[in-house]
Amino acid sequence: MSALNFGIVRALLAGVVAITLWQVLVWATDIPHFILPGPARVALSLWTNAPLLWEHAQFTLFNLLTGMAAGISLGIVTALNLALSPGARLLLRPMLVFAQAVPVFALAPILTLWLGYGAASKTVIVMLVIYFPITSSYFDGLMRLPAPLTDLAQQMQASPIRRLYLLQIPHARPALFSGLRLAVVYAPFAVIIGEWVGSSRGLGYLMLMANGRGQTDLMFAALMVLAAMSLILFGLVERLAKERGPV
Repeated sequence: MSALNFGIVRALLAGVVAITLWQVLVWATDIPHFILPGPARVALSLWTNAPLLWEHAQFTLFNLLTGMAAGISLGIVTALNLALSPGARLLLRPMLVFAQAVPVFALAPILTLWLGYGAASKTVIVMLVIYFPITSSYFDGLMRLPAPLTDLAQQMQASPIRRLYLLQIPHARPALFSGLRLAVVYAPFAVIIGEWVGSSRGLGYLMLMANGRGQTDLMFAALMVLAAMSLILFGLVERLAKERGPV
């Protein structure tokens, strides 16, 4: 069995165990379905509300992917500049730490006020949330060049650009993928927060509407769709990391 197939089997087994425990909890506690619906109720809601869920999922997925693309690109460019320029490290690193100390979620209402209730505010929220983990992880990887490679670069009198391109970037690949793993975990939370703060579309908006109307099964169904997006993104990052292989 290949590593990919083994991973899929493990994920399926974990899902079966989680659903079983969920159903046992519902049976054992006799919780009303409007507080905690069982898996069968949520599955029925997924089926009957599939067109509605798909409509809102498209908006959420668009915000998620565009925000991630912007955050990852900006984080990589920033990390490369920091690794290349001591001046940039002197000026930008304190600013990055200070910016990270301000909770991005607290800025969500301001971003919504500035950028509106459409996709732009959600994209920026996702971008800001994943920007620091990408920048920090990749920069650390770029700067942790082993001593033998550092000595080799000095002996060859390599310019900073050639050292970065030939040695630091290949060696920092695992660190970049570590940042990407964090990004695909944080990004779904960010996009949902953005839609909770202010939106007329998206899975976050649908969850709020379902909660207000007492449709807990629909709220859980939307949560399941979001979880599926997160797992697919994480799986894609894992597969890409394995295909790239170790340095």
